Amino acid sequence: MNWIAQIGTPVVSFLITVVAMPSFISYFRNRNEGQMIREEGPKWHEKKSGTPTMGGLIFIIAISLSSLLFDLITHQMNATGLILVFILIMYGLLGFWDDSIKLMKKHNEGLKAWQKFLGQVVGAVIFFFVYHNEGFSQSLNVPFFGSWHMGAWFVVFVAFWLVGFSNAVNLSDGLDGLVSGLAIIAFGAYAIIAGVQHQFDVLIFCLAIIGALVGFFIFNHKPAKIFMGDMGSLALGGALAAVSILVHHEIALLLIGIVFVCETASVILQVLSFKLTGHRIFKMSPIHHHFEMLGWSEWKVDIVFWIVGLIGAVIALIGILG
Repeated sequence: MNWIAQIGTPVVSFLITVVAMPSFISYFRNRNEGQMIREEGPKWHEKKSGTPTMGGLIFIIAISLSSLLFDLITHQMNATGLILVFILIMYGLLGFWDDSIKLMKKHNEGLKAWQKFLGQVVGAVIFFFVYHNEGFSQSLNVPFFGSWHMGAWFVVFVAFWLVGFSNAVNLSDGLDGLVSGLAIIAFGAYAIIAGVQHQFDVLIFCLAIIGALVGFFIFNHKPAKIFMGDMGSLALGGALAAVSILVHHEIALLLIGIVFVCETASVILQVLSFKLTGHRIFKMSPIHHHFEMLGWSEWKVDIVFWIVGLIGAVIALIGILG
């Protein structure tokens, strides 16, 4: 893949996002529609109520157009590139449905859990069949333990991985700019892996996401002018899990996405602890709210979590490439 595509892909997705986002924000402002902040969240988040949401719509469009365009230009158009765009859009549509219900009903409850789960599983199964038909190995590269062939169980793993990480990224999206920065780091790590493996279709997709998210961050950092919504976070989480599978470094995502893993673990531990003992481990979950309750500013939480995410990504890359 030539250098023009490597530069052009993120630049085009960045420009589409930056040019389209102001009009999208104005549309929501003019209709007086915005995010409903959950009542059990930190009280100081109430001032964010009414902030435009569903910004994921713009960067999903930007990513899809940019990656498909440069797939065509570089003759990389194939099932791999298409299934990545499909997962991004399908999980994004699930989030769009969820966000739309919240906006229409003016509260923070969207899709029922089973509806969201069913949609995520269907997307994962479609991804698996494309992956299987393309002849990819159904093995996991497990650090220190070598390769583990899963056979028919691989479809279960794929479903677990896509559902799990789409929800993990969704849970992490609670502070201005937090997920934008973490996703840039994670997709940056997998872009390096894809480039080393000469999987240029995956590389183009990762670069398109990085460019779009850099553009989105301009509007999403504190104080956020727009949120990505479930549409953006579910799409990014599903796409991240799909990329990790396609480059055969799935388990590395536990390090590359370590903050997403910790955010999810904090919610699980909080629920289990309260049900079993009646006591909470954290002041509030997900864990980014715990640090807010300790007096950390949003910027401090963001920066510390980004650093943790970057350290995890670097360690994973050293283990894979070193």
